[in-house]
Amino acid sequence: MGALGNRDFRRLWLADLASQLGSRIDVLAVPLLAVTTLGASVFEVSLLRTAEYLPYLVLGLQVGAWCDRVRHRPVLIAADLGRALLIASIPVAALLGVLGLPHLLAVVLGVGLLGVFFDIAHQTYVPRLVSREDLPDANARLQTNRSMAAVAGPGVAGLIVQGLGNAAALAVDAVSYLWSALWLRRIETPDVRPAARERRLLREIAEGLRVVRGNRVLLAISAHGGVSSFFQSAHLAIVVVFLSRDVGLSPWAIGLLGTASLTGALAAGLTARRLGERLGQARALWGSAVLFGLAYQLYPFTGRGWALACYVVAGFFTSYSVIVLSVFGLGFQQTLAPPELLGRVNSISQTFIYGAAPLGSLMGGVLASAFGMRVTLHIAAAGVLASAVLMLGARQAGDALSPSTTTRTR
Repeated sequence: MGALGNRDFRRLWLADLASQLGSRIDVLAVPLLAVTTLGASVFEVSLLRTAEYLPYLVLGLQVGAWCDRVRHRPVLIAADLGRALLIASIPVAALLGVLGLPHLLAVVLGVGLLGVFFDIAHQTYVPRLVSREDLPDANARLQTNRSMAAVAGPGVAGLIVQGLGNAAALAVDAVSYLWSALWLRRIETPDVRPAARERRLLREIAEGLRVVRGNRVLLAISAHGGVSSFFQSAHLAIVVVFLSRDVGLSPWAIGLLGTASLTGALAAGLTARRLGERLGQARALWGSAVLFGLAYQLYPFTGRGWALACYVVAGFFTSYSVIVLSVFGLGFQQTLAPPELLGRVNSISQTFIYGAAPLGSLMGGVLASAFGMRVTLHIAAAGVLASAVLMLGARQAGDALSPSTTTRTR
């Protein structure tokens, strides 16, 4: 059974599945709530995504150093419970008739802050539950969760929003975080606190930065993640508004379109490991970066009727490639980074990716307000394609290197 033969990893896997499904619901429900209920402009909607990822830009590196000092399971549980409370406040405020855009922005900012702690602790926790030999399978299983959520989430969210409203969809999201926390509490593997020693935050952050800067594979992964995330975020900040206002789709249709286009994520979760075995993990990483950029070029041509196929085809190949990028990128990080620095190395990659997101989202809103949404989608697509060049470093340095053959001291 591989990683799933580990009972505690199964619990982590079930917790992750619930959390991923809930997160996919609010990706659709929050911007639709802002547009349809609060009458937000396209720039104001872009501010929501900016607020979600701003904490990574401000605190990502510090959280990585902190996560190398503490036990991870309590951090994961506390983050889930906090996010459940914050998300639940939205439907409560809506029922009381006091929901406004400032409340929505504050919740999104708080959820983003807790997400920084959760994501970095989660990536660092996995190698403590499974053996090194099972890491590729464990990462693939977790990415399959992401794939299933990507496929099911938009359709489920669209149906809930269409039938019961945005507030009900967000209530389901809050319950998913509670479900995740309950499964995490059942993990029995001792979560040992790292040995106490003199610590200085800036020195610890610098240690992690030196590891990434000194390894061409890790540096290429982080650089590509940051640049592609910047332009992808410009796209994501406006695409729901584009589909709703310019293309004229209903919430249910937007959700269905997202589900159809994201089947590539499910295919990637099922085939990524075999792809790495056949091509080599470095080549699979570089090839998926190129495919990601090429597929993005179809998004701006989305329109009514048959032109909707552009969105579906683009979504299939971008979702396929981003899962492959995640599986092998994370595998290289977990294998090449010294265990005592893994939290910091993970936080650097996450800070590049998610720290660029608020800046890209803000740019997307500004460009869409000035030049229109379709022009902005073209600019974002060109930037995602250009970022693939940065992954060449991973291919050149990693052709003879793979997580399955590289050794390091655990």
